[in-house]
Amino acid sequence: MSLDTSTLYFIATMIAAMLGVMLLVFGRNEKIPALRWWGSAYLLGAASVALWTLASHALGGVLSLALNAVGFVACGMVWNASRVFHGRKPIWPGLILGAMAWIAAVMTLSPAASVMRMTIGAGIVAVYAALTATELWTERRRSVQRGWPAMLVPVMHGFVLMLPILLGNLLQPHDEKFASSIWVTGFSVELVLYAVGTVFVIFMLVSERAVSAHKNAASMDPLTGMFNRRGFSEISSRLIEREAKAGRPVTALIFDIDHFKSINDRFGHPAGDEVLKLFATVVVNTLRISDLSGRIGGEEFAALLPCSLEEGVLAAERVREAFASSGIVVEDGPVDTTVSIGVAGGPAGTELEVLLAAADTALYQAKRSGRNRVEAAEELPLSLENWRRKTAGLSSPVRSQPVAA
Repeated sequence: MSLDTSTLYFIATMIAAMLGVMLLVFGRNEKIPALRWWGSAYLLGAASVALWTLASHALGGVLSLALNAVGFVACGMVWNASRVFHGRKPIWPGLILGAMAWIAAVMTLSPAASVMRMTIGAGIVAVYAALTATELWTERRRSVQRGWPAMLVPVMHGFVLMLPILLGNLLQPHDEKFASSIWVTGFSVELVLYAVGTVFVIFMLVSERAVSAHKNAASMDPLTGMFNRRGFSEISSRLIEREAKAGRPVTALIFDIDHFKSINDRFGHPAGDEVLKLFATVVVNTLRISDLSGRIGGEEFAALLPCSLEEGVLAAERVREAFASSGIVVEDGPVDTTVSIGVAGGPAGTELEVLLAAADTALYQAKRSGRNRVEAAEELPLSLENWRRKTAGLSSPVRSQPVAA
């Protein structure tokens, strides 16, 4: 059974146009600029292919060449859409470089070199497909376990385009009927599959991003931008596991802003919120990039450091000093910004609950000793049960390290 090439191209362009409209509408409703890029590329490419297929003989050489160039611009838009989707700026020259290369090739080659023109055109599309695959691959996150289809679809598109032409050039280098051979029919079928496959990948990426955004929202504190208790617990467990494999100790810090309730009572909740945001900024800027931190309660924060207890105490002292000197001034006067900190360290593999329980006990000691100070707990055993047994009969389970207020 033979397939009419014009009919197949018409079906492919109709499908691409419908998918383009769908992407445009969805992108506008969801306010996703990359979807508008993809939708516009589909519509532009579909229009150029449709006009070239139906009216190329009536339009003349110049207009046919322009329609082909528009199709290559659409390929450039698909590549830039993948950049925009991942938060990078579009490369505007890249939109027209393919079209310019095509125009230059057509004007240089003789009109009889249809095979060579087809080879160059397919090569340009394959390059754009490879660039798109590269953009998607470089943005693949560790949490994305099913990211391979996003790269596979454009790679297969470029492969399908180039392989038949390379084989055709090897097997039939002088056969001008190559343009109407079975490869052309294969291209038209591949266009349909690529259009549908690309939209599948697009919506897979959008869905994946939405799920990731909801997950992040559930793990982040909206006021400070730090991890909330849930997020801090999850990420800390992974850090502890990683450090345990390397045999390295970990240290937990618990921070409690001094007299926070009186700050809210005297200056109002907006001032209290500013103090919380200021402290979050101080913690993030003072600790190392490898240290984890989060807001685990109202005015209570925590941090987990891959280091020894002694290094953790020094880090806590840096945070205390930075916050004490950062003060906020409101209309009613300056706001005191001091913090009490409890520190607890343990050997490799110490459970997070053990570290936090010990650090909380040390924090309580810091509060009782006058606030605006750092207190360190004793070196910890590995399990929470052992820690509770060890401290059950002790009246003072912490080793005080007074720091000048």
